[in-house]
Amino acid sequence: MRPFAYAVPATLDEALRALSEAGPGAKLLAGGTTLYDLMKLDVETPPAVVDIRALPELAGVDTAGASELSFGAGAPMADVAADPVLRRDYPALAESLAKAASQQLRNVATVGGNLLQRTRCPYFRGGLAFPCNKRRPGSGCAAIGGLDRGHALLGGSDACIATYPGDWAVALIAFDAILDVAGPRGSRTLPLAGLHVEPGDRPDREHTLAWDEIVTRIRVPVTAAGRGSTYHKVRDRESYAFALASAAVAVTLGAGGTVEECRVAVGGVATRPWRCHEAERELVGAVLDRGSARRAGETAFAEARPGRQNAFRIELGVRTVAEALRIAGERAER
Repeated sequence: MRPFAYAVPATLDEALRALSEAGPGAKLLAGGTTLYDLMKLDVETPPAVVDIRALPELAGVDTAGASELSFGAGAPMADVAADPVLRRDYPALAESLAKAASQQLRNVATVGGNLLQRTRCPYFRGGLAFPCNKRRPGSGCAAIGGLDRGHALLGGSDACIATYPGDWAVALIAFDAILDVAGPRGSRTLPLAGLHVEPGDRPDREHTLAWDEIVTRIRVPVTAAGRGSTYHKVRDRESYAFALASAAVAVTLGAGGTVEECRVAVGGVATRPWRCHEAERELVGAVLDRGSARRAGETAFAEARPGRQNAFRIELGVRTVAEALRIAGERAER
C-alpha cells in the first residue's frame, strides 16, 4: 500500500473541507471493506483518505415516519438489516442487506458506502497485467472475449461489461429511493436511479457524484407494497458470495390475485442497479401466477446480451424474477 495523508474530521463541514483541500484524488473511508482491498491491490492509490466513520450527521435510522424511511449513510448494514419495522414491512430491503457479504463485514460496512462499492471484475482487480478501461481508460477490456461467466448481461458496452456487485442498491431502486448529498456548493437531493451510470465509452465514470460530495442520507418513500416484497439472490454458495442473479420485487394484489402495483429490479446481471419497468407494466392488471411471473422474468431479460460463458444466467435470471414474484405474492396475501 502506498503512503497517503489521513484526516479524521469531527463534523460534516470539517469532512467537506478536508476533502476539498485534499483534491480530486482523495477517497472517503466509511466502512473500508472495499477501499482497503483496492488500495492493497494498487487499484486505488489515493494521496489522501478522509475518515467519515464518526460523523454524527451520517448516523441514525428512522423507520417510524409517516411518509418515508430514513437511513443515515453511516449506519452499519447489520443494524439496518436487523430493524424490526424494516423486516416486517419492507422485507426486500432487510433481505438485501442480510444476504450481502458476511456478518463480520456487515457489522462495519455502511449503507452509504455500500452503494458506491466497485466492481468485483477480476480483470479490474487484477492489476496492470490485464487491460481494463475502468482502471486505465483506453487500455481495452480483457473481459470481452475473456472469462466472462460473472459479467454483465445488461447495460454493457464495447468498452466494459463489469457487473455492479451490490444488493442494497438493487432493492432501493425498486422502492424509488432518494439520496441526500452534501458538498461545498451546498446540499441537493438525487434519485438513486440517477446515481449509477452505464459504462458507455467512459467505464471509469461509475456515478454522478462530484468528487467533493458526500452522501449523507438515504430516504425511501413509504408504500404498502413493502409488505409484499422480497430480495431473492442466487449465487454459487449460500453465503459470502456475490449474486449470479438477484431480484428485488414488491407487489400489491387485488381481487382474485390481480396485480395492482408491481416493482421489479434485478442485480448481479447488469452494469448498474437495473429497474425493469417493462416487466412491471406487463404484470399490472394481470393475475399473478406461474405463467405471468415467468413472462415478467422473460421481459426483464429481453435485452440481455450474453458473452462466451454467461448465457446460462439469462435463464437463471428469468427464473430468479419468477421465484421472487411467487414469494412476494404469498407475502402480499397475508
